[in-house]
Amino acid sequence: MPDVPDVVSVLAVFAHPDDESLLAGGVLAQHAAAGARTGVVTCTWQPGTRRADELAAALRVLGAGEPRMLGYADHRAGDSAPGRPRLCDARLDAVVEDIVREIRAFRPRVVVTHDAYGQLTGHPDHRQTHRATLLAVTAAGLEHLYAEAGEPWQPDALHLATHPHAGIADLGPLLTGAAKSVLSVPDHTVTLTRDVTPWLDRKWAAITAHQSQLKGERPLPGLLSRLPDDVRQRILATEYFTVLPLR
Repeated sequence: MPDVPDVVSVLAVFAHPDDESLLAGGVLAQHAAAGARTGVVTCTWQPGTRRADELAAALRVLGAGEPRMLGYADHRAGDSAPGRPRLCDARLDAVVEDIVREIRAFRPRVVVTHDAYGQLTGHPDHRQTHRATLLAVTAAGLEHLYAEAGEPWQPDALHLATHPHAGIADLGPLLTGAAKSVLSVPDHTVTLTRDVTPWLDRKWAAITAHQSQLKGERPLPGLLSRLPDDVRQRILATEYFTVLPLR
């Protein structure tokens, strides 16, 4: 992301509640603290479901406004969106239009989303969110595409939250120990690295606002909560992005 004083607005588009805090919580907190407008679009879960209140609490901590929930069902949680299709089963064009509508309403200079792998674990909802957002950031600026989704708006850049091979010394073993994939990217593909140490307390508070994810053996917030403080801080203190210019 450009230096904070130059960023007017940042909109993050992630698959699930807690992705925003884990993958870009430090950057969102940093920009909000500097007076930039920040917001988060969450593709799965609906208002009124058990994780919606957790998301709202996390966004308050990060200064990222009210939840913007697209209301598709989580790939692995049928109660996330009663009566709605799973994100991966929905028409891609419909998901793209939903994200275009959010971009045009918020009018961000920078959009942040998952990388092409869908982060280290390759979650299918993450990958689908990446694909839809990649299409949406271009479509949002074209007046004859999704004309009913608002006035055209072209963001300056898309930032893909990612993890380089060199940045997973602590996180990689944590994930493999929980039988999760570790899909890091070559170091040279990471074009922006942010040290978010000054905002770690706020980032961790946002992560732990997702109380349901602190339980069980496999959710990442729970795995992180059981680590020594110094190891957890090393994992969370740096956020990595691949920047795709749009202008």
